[in-house]
Amino acid sequence: MRGRRRFRTTVAAAGAALLLCAGALTGCETAGPGVTAPPEPTPTPTPVWDRTPASVAAVGDSITRAFDACEVLADCPEASWATGTDTGVNSLALRLLGAQGVTDRSWNLARTGARMAELPGQMARAGARKPELVAVMMGANDACRDRTALMTPVEEFRADFEAALAELRKTAPKAQVYVSSVPDLKRLWSQGKDSPMGRQVWKLGICASMLADAEDLSASAERRRTLVRDRVVAYNTVLAEVCAKDRRCRYDGGAVFGFRFDGTQLSPWDWFHPSRDGQARLAEIAHRQVTAPEPSA
Repeated sequence: MRGRRRFRTTVAAAGAALLLCAGALTGCETAGPGVTAPPEPTPTPTPVWDRTPASVAAVGDSITRAFDACEVLADCPEASWATGTDTGVNSLALRLLGAQGVTDRSWNLARTGARMAELPGQMARAGARKPELVAVMMGANDACRDRTALMTPVEEFRADFEAALAELRKTAPKAQVYVSSVPDLKRLWSQGKDSPMGRQVWKLGICASMLADAEDLSASAERRRTLVRDRVVAYNTVLAEVCAKDRRCRYDGGAVFGFRFDGTQLSPWDWFHPSRDGQARLAEIAHRQVTAPEPSA
């Protein structure tokens, strides 16, 4: 009889322990001799950057308007690297949103001839659309002036870009921003300078600070071109630094600046703006940057 009572007492105690364990908020650390409860799972932080945005707005200048990509002296937004519908280009928005989405949920707010001073206004219009992603390519026209003395000062360029991001944040605080580097204008000169047609078109005044007197290989001409290239490098440094302060902004790391455009990727009408093929290369770069995973902490 004593043995039975001891057995009943042990069972009752074990049952009470199990009830207490089930009711405890933190659980029991041990379930018996030599058995350890599994560790608590580490929560996975929600990424700041969404690699599949559902809407895209594009701001910038003639490159984003695909100027001279389809016909001479005309915008061709359907071939734009950012929001174009041309399947041959396969724009960033087309890759992210699909054919119907690029029509319904993307907006090209760029303007041919625009400089950085215009970006705050474009960003305000973009923010009003509440896009999940804003694609930015601006700065070539700040370096492409009639003469080098007219290039936008670097600090002015910085102030305008900072103002543009601040303007976007007023109405679209959670919008992601992809920022393209400014292309290497000297590289474009080196590709077109041997084309008789290109040189003739450049005499009309396209990016004179870099492209004027294209055949002049004198030391003074080289200094002028280097000055323009150095200003573009400085602009790209600004884009990187300002973007780095905004946790929802991604700079392309100089990918567009470093891209080696060749003759097939430049417009046959001006040997300066990207052709359809050049626009497709820009779309590839942008998509790769936008969909890249966040670096490990």
